[in-house]
Amino acid sequence: MRDVAISDDMIRLGQFLKLAGVIETGGEAKLRVTDGDVTVNGEVDTRRGRQLFRGDVVGIDGQQLRVA
Repeated sequence: MRDVAISDDMIRLGQFLKLAGVIETGGEAKLRVTDGDVTVNGEVDTRRGRQLFRGDVVGIDGQQLRVA
């Protein structure tokens, strides 16, 4: 599991994926999320605007990324 630090109290899922460097564009984030390729806390979430808070765990491509 890799920790990815955020500067605010909350970050949106699409922004987090870009910050973590696992996707390059907002369009790619939208496709990956809506296709069900991303999990949040172990459950598939298809909302790119999903709010994430410290401690949430995002899964994509076999990676686990924790909001820190």
